[in-house]
Amino acid sequence: MGIAIMILYGSALLFIFLYSLMQITLVSEYLSFHRQEEPSPPAPDSGEIPFVTVQLPVYNELYVVERLLDAVAELKYPQDKLEIQLLDDSDDETTAAAEKKVAELRKRGIDISHIRREDRSGFKAGALNYGLKTAKGELIAIFDADFVPEPDFLIRTVPWFNDGKTGVVQTKWGHINKDFSLLTKLQAFGLNAHFTIEQTGRSHGGHFINFNGTAGIWRKICILNAGGWEHDTLTEDLDLSYRAQLKGWKFKYLESVESPAELPVAMSALKNQQFRWNKGAAENFVKFRKILLRTKIPFKTRLYSFFHLLNSSIFPIVLLISVLSVPLLFVKHYHKEYSALFTISSLFLVCTLFLMVFYWVSYRKKGKNGLISFVRFTGDFFMFLSFSMGLSFHNTIAVVEGYMGKKSSFIRTPKFNVFTSKDKWKDNKYLSKNINMITIAEGLLTLYFLGGIVSAYMLHDTGLLPFHIMLTLGFGAVFYYSVFAER
Repeated sequence: MGIAIMILYGSALLFIFLYSLMQITLVSEYLSFHRQEEPSPPAPDSGEIPFVTVQLPVYNELYVVERLLDAVAELKYPQDKLEIQLLDDSDDETTAAAEKKVAELRKRGIDISHIRREDRSGFKAGALNYGLKTAKGELIAIFDADFVPEPDFLIRTVPWFNDGKTGVVQTKWGHINKDFSLLTKLQAFGLNAHFTIEQTGRSHGGHFINFNGTAGIWRKICILNAGGWEHDTLTEDLDLSYRAQLKGWKFKYLESVESPAELPVAMSALKNQQFRWNKGAAENFVKFRKILLRTKIPFKTRLYSFFHLLNSSIFPIVLLISVLSVPLLFVKHYHKEYSALFTISSLFLVCTLFLMVFYWVSYRKKGKNGLISFVRFTGDFFMFLSFSMGLSFHNTIAVVEGYMGKKSSFIRTPKFNVFTSKDKWKDNKYLSKNINMITIAEGLLTLYFLGGIVSAYMLHDTGLLPFHIMLTLGFGAVFYYSVFAER
């Protein structure tokens, strides 16, 4: 039994080591990109300004739909080359609020249509396909309801399509409420690393990147050439991204263009988002794993693509290591013959150092005091790492369902229209206050890892004590936010 635990533990650590190693290579690509002069958009082949359709897919967004429409109405672009499609699948008061705002914008001379479907088939992917049938634009810009695009968004992004091979331009997400709470602060910490290191690193290295579902522009012919939006996975954006790039389309990522958005302020909303992202990634791995092996693409691009699609698998691996770490204390104590094998635990420290470098490069700010910044970063990093561990059980269920092919509905992330801690949100009609079995399990896991802390003192072995403290705090925080913070 002891050797089986050791093999499982060691294998899981090896996966995390390889994952961390890949992240470090992206850091290298990112730094290489920033050592070069920032490129300019290609020169246009003609003086023709492309027609742009802005698609706004919404479903029950009562609190933010007017804010979204107001922001998009301020986009700077020739009015005779711009149309707006509000793709409204709502079944609540959102539709009435949207109708009123759309009528107001039409009076201002804005070309905007309020598009409704008979049913919500295909969810977001279905709505985008439905709007595409009547879209007049050569380019299709997409914004989710939680975004507040800057007026110059189109001016700064459209010129990159002067290159006829470019199918997508994706921009960086900003955060209008990152200082709202610890929850939003930690989300911003993680997302910033994706939108700096990962996206820039993959893009600069010539590897596949993904459209992030919003705050980007597609060439319409690219969508059609790749087969259109499909809803057989929960992340239709990642799915279409891979199909388009496998067809040879180029994706351009603009780290310098930031599109502000609202972060989820409630744990139930964050969990909905995390579940969709992680299950969708697993579903896309199943969908593309054989295609990537058969397609003639560079080996390095294939390797990065596999790790990209396997990103969400880090959660089951982390959960496995975490659960095994407690009995491992007893194996180590009562089976001295395995003592040499425990040197593999040093891999965990190496992985942690690699990840620290990865997040530090995305965190650091030019012109700031380096020492003070690093001290703050260290605290934020370990809080983020602990919190991510706390979400590992919830996210593992999502990943396992994705690999097993279990289908589920597209569950939207509720928006709250909050900017500061003074804004009220706890009476939000979309807020889920149900305590489910996953939340109960997270509470029990908090106690389990607390038992690991007690066991460390009983066995006089504190080697894994920091790990168990982080796990206890992480699962405890997730349980607290799930049960008490929304009440």
